[in-house]
Amino acid sequence: MNTVRFEPLRRNIERKIALTDEEWRIIAAKAEYITVKRNEYLQRQYAQNTYECFILKGAFKIFIVNEDGSESVIFFSFSKEWMCDIEAFYHKKPARYNIKAIQDSEVLVINKVNKMQLFKQLPKLVQFHIVMVERANIFMQQRLLDILNKTFKQRYAEFVKRYPQKALTINNKDLSSYLGVSQEFLSKVKKLNAKRA
Repeated sequence: MNTVRFEPLRRNIERKIALTDEEWRIIAAKAEYITVKRNEYLQRQYAQNTYECFILKGAFKIFIVNEDGSESVIFFSFSKEWMCDIEAFYHKKPARYNIKAIQDSEVLVINKVNKMQLFKQLPKLVQFHIVMVERANIFMQQRLLDILNKTFKQRYAEFVKRYPQKALTINNKDLSSYLGVSQEFLSKVKKLNAKRA
């Protein structure tokens, strides 16, 4: 077990709760390190096996495939962020989303059995879990409010401001799907913004 490789996870947890070295070893022993190449799936829609994931390096898109075969990108997740199909993970339901790498990536994953064992061994992790769920709910609510109340240009500007470098690595197809506009319209807005810069 390479706990040095796992250090970003420890730092992430310790922003909310303190860990002893022994507690950290228990956590690290339950996580599995995997690499995911660009365009490979970490999870497929309707799959039965799901994981909670912490991204050490790389980026992913979380999306659904519509009946007509088109994709609707729900979220992007980047380095040092968590991602999880919450309902599938906690309620043993088929996955709602596809999770696909948009860059070569390294992630730590944990299955539900191991996470529940950690809660029993280290009850303080329940506190961290609550914080994670609260943050995820706030993020999802904000995303919904943005879609309902903000223009495409506002959503695009805020995304670029929040992820200035990462926005450059996302192709127009995925970004336009996430923002809810056509690729052509996104290209026009990008060109206008480039001229103003």
